[in-house]
Amino acid sequence: MDLLLTSIRRLYTINETGKECLRGADMATPSFLDDAFLYASEGKVVAIGYMQDLPDTYSHAHRIDCDGRFVLPGFIDSHTHLVYPRSRHEEFVDRIRGLSYEEIGQKGGGILNSAKHTAAMSVDDLYTGLVDRANEIMAMGTTTVEIKSGYGLTLESELNLLRAARRLQQESPIRVKTTFLGAHAIPQAYKQNRQGYLDLVCDKMLPAVAAEGLADYVDVFCDRGYFTPEDTIYLLQKAAEYGLPGKIHANELGRTGGVQAGVAAGAFSVDHLEECGEEEIEALRGTDTVPCLLPTVAFFLGIPYGPARDLIAADLPVALATDYNPGSSPGGSIPFVMSLACTQLKMLPEEALSAVTLNAAFALRESSWLGALAPGYAADFLITTPMESLAQLPYYYASNYIERVFIGGVEVLQ
Repeated sequence: MDLLLTSIRRLYTINETGKECLRGADMATPSFLDDAFLYASEGKVVAIGYMQDLPDTYSHAHRIDCDGRFVLPGFIDSHTHLVYPRSRHEEFVDRIRGLSYEEIGQKGGGILNSAKHTAAMSVDDLYTGLVDRANEIMAMGTTTVEIKSGYGLTLESELNLLRAARRLQQESPIRVKTTFLGAHAIPQAYKQNRQGYLDLVCDKMLPAVAAEGLADYVDVFCDRGYFTPEDTIYLLQKAAEYGLPGKIHANELGRTGGVQAGVAAGAFSVDHLEECGEEEIEALRGTDTVPCLLPTVAFFLGIPYGPARDLIAADLPVALATDYNPGSSPGGSIPFVMSLACTQLKMLPEEALSAVTLNAAFALRESSWLGALAPGYAADFLITTPMESLAQLPYYYASNYIERVFIGGVEVLQ
């Protein structure tokens, strides 16, 4: 169905100049049109412009009057663990009582807890919870989501997590990208043999994942107590042999060389960066490796927030994501991520929008057709309730300003 949006108070096109991302100061000036129209056909944006220039040739299209409303590109969540077996709310109470995230993991909680429950679940079981969470984030404006495995830590469980994510890609309107994260933690059986588990990931899991075509990327938890920079580079080199690029966890718990390892291995993004200083920023400067910040993790765990202003000052294309997972960020609200970005990272609302649209798409290397609303891009967008300023979206952090969501020009969750 051809679609025509008219009388849009403000249409954030984000990227009319064809840039692959918005770097540094450019993040504060995403492109927009006021009193605008948007015409979409066959799932893509065909034309945008001012209402005074609206041609008669689009009169056949289904028309939506957007009077007083903003139209934004659909949000892109480039880092999630959306497929998992169950919540870990009991660990939430443990943390209230004083245990740290690391201490919970050391006593068999955390990732190992989730892996234990994953082992007992089928693909169908995993898919049921995944669909509910996908519908939840679509209602909050997310139209593309990256989904990691990592709560399996055995060959069959890792495959099942990715099979559930691929099934979502086939059966849900949300756009899905998948990431193999077998190197998420070291299972109990390999507690004294990290190299043995790394060999299992590289020599058994990775070939099986590639043979089924289950992953678009490979991830490693490169951090204190998990995998080393050397492990990370080794695994990403192995992944490259299968044509799978890297997107890594780095510097959540310490400055352990994860950012430098990601850059050295040509990772598309290095994510977390709660522990990030001048050395890490210098390693990123001038590269295409995207620093992706996950402020809801810092909020939930009470750890430092990533240095967004320093990264922007270094002319880097900062992205933001939710890290939706059962342990350290049990929520998938991009609007709340934007609110934390503004209040805690001191990003402007426009910078936050750039970070969850075009730059998030670039972290997935999909920014040639996602993350903006210019001709040729996917017709993935959201229509807000009537509002006066983009700042209202992060300002009213507990309110829902998203009225309708479209993916490929089709409304979802009606």
